[in-house]
Amino acid sequence: MNSTLIVFVILYLLVTIGIGLLAARRVHGAKDYLVAGRSLPLYMNVATVFATWFGAEMVLSVSATFASGGLNAIPGDPFGATVCLVLAALLFSKLFYRLNLLTIGDFYKVRYGKSVEVLTSVAIVVSYLGWTSAQLTALGLVIHVLSGGAMTLNHAIIIGAAIVLVYTVFGGMWSVAFTDLFQTVIIVIGLSLVAWLVGGQAGGFEKVIAEAHAQGKFNMFPAEMDATAWWAMAGAFLAFAFGSIPQQDVFQRMTSAKDEKTAMHGTILGAAAYLIIAAIPIYIAFAALMAHPELAQLFASEDAREIQRILPDLVLGKMPVWAQVMFFGALLSAILSTASGALLAPTATFTENVLRPFVPHMSDRQFLLTLRIILVTFTTCALLFALNSESTMYEMVQNAYNVTLTGAFVPLVAGAFWKRANTQGALFSAVLGMGVWLVANTVAPDAMIPPNLLGLAASVLGMLMGTLAPEVIRHRGQSITQALAHAGHAQHPTHAAGHAHKKR
Repeated sequence: MNSTLIVFVILYLLVTIGIGLLAARRVHGAKDYLVAGRSLPLYMNVATVFATWFGAEMVLSVSATFASGGLNAIPGDPFGATVCLVLAALLFSKLFYRLNLLTIGDFYKVRYGKSVEVLTSVAIVVSYLGWTSAQLTALGLVIHVLSGGAMTLNHAIIIGAAIVLVYTVFGGMWSVAFTDLFQTVIIVIGLSLVAWLVGGQAGGFEKVIAEAHAQGKFNMFPAEMDATAWWAMAGAFLAFAFGSIPQQDVFQRMTSAKDEKTAMHGTILGAAAYLIIAAIPIYIAFAALMAHPELAQLFASEDAREIQRILPDLVLGKMPVWAQVMFFGALLSAILSTASGALLAPTATFTENVLRPFVPHMSDRQFLLTLRIILVTFTTCALLFALNSESTMYEMVQNAYNVTLTGAFVPLVAGAFWKRANTQGALFSAVLGMGVWLVANTVAPDAMIPPNLLGLAASVLGMLMGTLAPEVIRHRGQSITQALAHAGHAQHPTHAAGHAHKKR
């Protein structure tokens, strides 16, 4: 193993940790820790949206999946993920910002009451196990490859988890924001240079694109008569496009912006950057197989995670040192930026919306300490999940979003846009949606209609039945109009009091 590369990787990790710890000096309370004081300018907001979503599964797993099956094999990421960000920006960014909430779980509390808050928040937290585990697996894979196999994959995953934990536990969203900005630059420059080099080895850009087209890699949709394939594609797409919306990391990035206009524009621009730059690792993986067909043997491994080694093996075995430095810099940037956000988001949701309802009188200082304790605890849980899974990162992430697709998406949309939506409807929706999905996934996981779509349909039905049926479970929440008025009053109490005094 080249010592120059090892030295670079160590220095890069130390710089990243240093940036994160410096940013931690801005944390003076829970609001700073969770949403960076709601003060990020547009360029930082765009960077956090892009860098948090552009993770290991894109660089290593989605790219390899495309090389194997083409666009038809990756409808969820990047396409569903991009649609998610655009929908979240257009439909929810201004609403979330005006409500002035700390977490997305707070929305369910305001709209439906504590019971729905806890239920949906538990679903959201559980969904992050797969998402976070994918990032820890990737970081471990990089360390494992760089060690030349001297360190086992599981030991490498443990070390990777410790690295991310160090700076996230102290700086929260401020550390995430500053490291994301640094890492975005490294991702774009590093992957672009590697794409230029690998494309040249494969005969140039035009030859790579022509070969991909000839092999049918750009066929997005299944054959006309294959109903099962169409349903499977819809299930994968909607898991990301809808299931990603009720997620704390999306909420956190929008509400960390300095104003609601920045929240919407930053998320849309971040989505555009994500879709465009996602094409780079996809191009690199296919060009790598053209230039070095022997890498295709990784597809035959019984461990699905092995296909994710295509790019690391290519770079280490076939590239000059400068290209190795640029690639692993970009890869580590993608992993670290996503992993830090993936640890912080469920920590915020669990502490604020699952734990705090039972301990309502915590001071801000106690709450901040609790956030850090929960962050360490969740990291441990995600680590155990990563150590015991043989799924690819793409599969881990898709499975994670099925939880929120069936348990949290419909109550969110109904709560925002249907005045009649009530606590009973939200409870029916979450319980029936997740219940049907889990049963279908156990009994008939390979049925024509995917289990997650059956769960989504059941969630819609549960919301309609629960809301329109006679009210057995009392409604405990506010209407959106009431919630917005209350949030506005809380933000401008002096103005509101003065206005009331004038009327008297």
